[in-house]
Amino acid sequence: MLRIRRFEEKCAELYSAGKIRGFLHLYIGEEAVATGVLPELGPDDAVVATYREHGHALVRGVPMRSLMAEMFGKVEGCSHGRGGSMHLFDVSRRFYGGQAIVGAGLPTAIGLALADRMLGRTGRVTACFFGDGAVAEGVFHESANLAALWHLPVLLCCENNRYAMGTAIERYESQTDLCLKAAAYEIPAWPVDGMDVLAVRDVARRAVEAVRGGGGPLFLELQTYRYRAHSMYDPDRYRDRAEIERWKQRDPIATLAASLRERGVLDDTAQRAMEDDVATEVADAVEYAEAGHLEPVDELTRWVHSEVTA
Repeated sequence: MLRIRRFEEKCAELYSAGKIRGFLHLYIGEEAVATGVLPELGPDDAVVATYREHGHALVRGVPMRSLMAEMFGKVEGCSHGRGGSMHLFDVSRRFYGGQAIVGAGLPTAIGLALADRMLGRTGRVTACFFGDGAVAEGVFHESANLAALWHLPVLLCCENNRYAMGTAIERYESQTDLCLKAAAYEIPAWPVDGMDVLAVRDVARRAVEAVRGGGGPLFLELQTYRYRAHSMYDPDRYRDRAEIERWKQRDPIATLAASLRERGVLDDTAQRAMEDDVATEVADAVEYAEAGHLEPVDELTRWVHSEVTA
């Protein structure tokens, strides 16, 4: 969680300095979700994420250097500098995005799970992360229907941060209990406190085991909150400052640190060491990205279509 937060804080700083361009959607406040769910998956499982996916990529094991270079648009980035913040991708880790369109990852995840089924690759799970706004879209319902109908091994992870861009969930959903949406397709649906990384881990562990064991699709509603605006372009005038401060009182990093201190497994020295290690890693990633290379202009059309190899 600390790596995600410090990485994103640096990204915000670099964006303001003009080093990172395009769009930038930060995950700060939601770190417990990716950190709790992803370690429960294996290397053969697939992961599909949203445009707020820096944390998912980091926890999945994509090197921070590669991610920062992608932010800078350098060829050393995980998508060769062509994707930027919203299109992180690493097939070697079965990390399939980075999807810029709301809900776009859902049919991709259904396809990946179906491919595993058709190719006889049993015991694999596809985890798909999407926001609460995606549940209001038709693509969620089409995907949930097919996942249930075909009994696919897919874990649907809804990151309910209560806002679809600048619209509060009460203003765009007639039914705000999102688990009922999945239950309508006879998909087991479990709510979980997405600010508590240990609670997320425990529920995710049971969910992955159930899907991997042939239980078919399963829906998790991870109730969380983003502290920052929807994106760096968003003036964030639709939220009460007091609401943000209330959620910060349940900050996942501070809460876990306090719990570990109470149990005597964390002290000032250990916490400072972790902060120092993360700061070193972030600084190294920035230095690597700064020294990276922009793609030559004469290669702009490369990869637009598949290349023919001898």
